[in-house]
Amino acid sequence: MSGTAEATTPALPGRTDVVIVGAGPTGLALAAHLASAGVAFLLLDRLPQGAGTSRAGVVHARTLETLEPVGAAAPLVERGLRVTRFGVIRGRHRLATVAFDGLPTPYPYALMLPQHETEAVLQGRVRALSGDRAPVRRPYTVTGLGQEAGGVTVTVDGPRGTRTVRAAYAVGADGMRSTVREAAGIGYRGGRYAQSFVLADMRMDWRPGRGEVSMLFAPEGPVLVAPLPGDVFRLVAAVPEGPGEPDAAFVQRVLDERAGGQGRVGEMLWGSRFRVHHRIADRYRAGRIVLAGDAAHVHSPAGGQGMNIGIQDAAALGRALADVLLHGADPDARLEAYERERRPAAERVIVFTDRLTRAVTARSLPLRTGRDVTLRLLGRVPAWRTRLAAELAGLRP
Repeated sequence: MSGTAEATTPALPGRTDVVIVGAGPTGLALAAHLASAGVAFLLLDRLPQGAGTSRAGVVHARTLETLEPVGAAAPLVERGLRVTRFGVIRGRHRLATVAFDGLPTPYPYALMLPQHETEAVLQGRVRALSGDRAPVRRPYTVTGLGQEAGGVTVTVDGPRGTRTVRAAYAVGADGMRSTVREAAGIGYRGGRYAQSFVLADMRMDWRPGRGEVSMLFAPEGPVLVAPLPGDVFRLVAAVPEGPGEPDAAFVQRVLDERAGGQGRVGEMLWGSRFRVHHRIADRYRAGRIVLAGDAAHVHSPAGGQGMNIGIQDAAALGRALADVLLHGADPDARLEAYERERRPAAERVIVFTDRLTRAVTARSLPLRTGRDVTLRLLGRVPAWRTRLAAELAGLRP
């Protein structure tokens, strides 16, 4: 590594209270909560820079509520696009419309916002709350993680070579393939859906407009179209096969097949293909090593729950660690309470998104017909619509 890189990369402290591995939305949110409480932390990420793309595209009401105490809710709302309806459509028939604007929350809408914008807001809050001009240390890869009486030792490789940091706790917020989880010897049960999905952000003419998120059913498979800020639309579609980086022509074919000519693709901004897993960690903690976000659980993106549940994990874990480190709470009892609070939430989301995914990707005609009839009937029941809106918003008790 060059001397210039060493000179511009802040040195790592030898000791801190909490080492957070992974500077995605979960890690950044946890850092913000710890900084707000006055807990010292070190936030590490293996990538040289943060996300430049928008994999997660919605911030739900409960997530915004958890971000209020660290001052992140207001700037997110300022940047985002408020959408109050979710529509389910087959051909020219509307099966159901779910409205968010009657929910009992200060944020009665789905806030559409690309993930990199969410990360930028969270990083700005971490910087402001901690007074650290470089709140994320990059690129640092964890190569060793040990525990001993009273703390953990984290060994990392980075711009200044190999370094060792001692801390009271280490948190794995480093995603589905978590190095921290593997180092702690925690299993990760689950599997992968057979379907492949494409995701694309683009500018386009979309006849239904920008007033709702639309789920469209077609014999070829489902397609979701959602508005994003800046006259951008997000498309997610289940496909049997697809290019690694779908282009405008591919996306146009999907829309022509499944949306009846309602969309005309203009400028293509970004696209990818991905597969979906559903997994949960055997436990959220091994001694002084704790998991949050995708390191602890991963599930279908149906309903836009992934980033949201991770940020909610971060709020709960931030409170738990502050109670232990600042207020003398019993560490075992308090961190076990964190798992008791957050694991059922993850299990519930996994079950909910699994049912939703299997319903929207049903291939046989009898299953599709039964799904559509059921949705048309339930869509006429106000209590069902309200319950689904609350589930998606993260507000169900």
